[in-house]
Amino acid sequence: MAIGSGLGAQLGIAAESSYGTFVAPTKFVEFTKEGLALKKTTAQSAGIANGRLLPLSARRVLTRREASGTIEMEVTNKAMGLLLQGLMGTSVTPVQQGVTAAYLQTHTLASVAGKSLTIQKGVPLTSGTVTDKTFVGCKVTSGEFSCGVGEMLTASFEVDAKDCDETQTLASASYSNMSPFHFMQLTAKAGTFGGETALDGIRKVSCKVERPQDVERFYAGQAGLKKEPIENDQVKITGTLESDYTGTTLDDLHTSDAATSLVLEWVGPLIAPTFYETFRITLPAVRLNEGPPVVDGFGVVKPSFTYEGLYDGTNQPKIEYISTDTAL
Repeated sequence: MAIGSGLGAQLGIAAESSYGTFVAPTKFVEFTKEGLALKKTTAQSAGIANGRLLPLSARRVLTRREASGTIEMEVTNKAMGLLLQGLMGTSVTPVQQGVTAAYLQTHTLASVAGKSLTIQKGVPLTSGTVTDKTFVGCKVTSGEFSCGVGEMLTASFEVDAKDCDETQTLASASYSNMSPFHFMQLTAKAGTFGGETALDGIRKVSCKVERPQDVERFYAGQAGLKKEPIENDQVKITGTLESDYTGTTLDDLHTSDAATSLVLEWVGPLIAPTFYETFRITLPAVRLNEGPPVVDGFGVVKPSFTYEGLYDGTNQPKIEYISTDTAL
């Protein structure tokens, strides 16, 4: 029997073969907070009847169902692949590095059509019984990554779902030993694509990838449930580089409005000779929008530059992930 609090909760994920069709979870992620919840739309009859002072309970109807929410977690050295695939869109198969236990996942920006997940959460009653809430047709609509001095690398994924199914069997959770990426492992680089060099003075970084989609595809004949959301706007990539004013590289880029390639890279322990646990975001072209240095007191000048990720005409943004996971 589980503990009757959040300590007994679980979150399992599986890739769906077709939108909204349940697949039993086989991958279980550690999370810090989640907000996945059913959203229902109802309509109440308001017909006038002699002497009736309240709306009639029998004439309230359920007209549509959907679900949405956010999952927050630390970015770990295992089990991140399905969420990254849902965010970036490329169908990924981990590639073994040499003859080692290291496997590389390359999540290049692509269409998210056909990429949906089953996300099953277990919510404990105070008695210790864990209730099942299974969200089918889950589309990742955004993902944000953040890491600052003394912090873990964290991720927040926004999810839109077709429905919440409470009739499934709760899967038995199992976990690999996972370690989080963190600030000590971070290097931020800028420069020509493929030849970026480390930036000095970086104190905190963030990167958000938004995948706009039409999530209102409710049609007659669908039993009040939506069809798979369709991309309806260009991808938006934004972020922030918080720094001490140790050099003018970013300041000059802001002034000139020139493009630079930006790499945010976390390199962890050695898996096998020359291959390390890695989480790397590569944005081939970014331009800085705000953040020129200002002096606001006696302390060290600390500009905070905001950036926008754009297409350089050749190379797509990507997230590379090296772990011991042999499959997503």
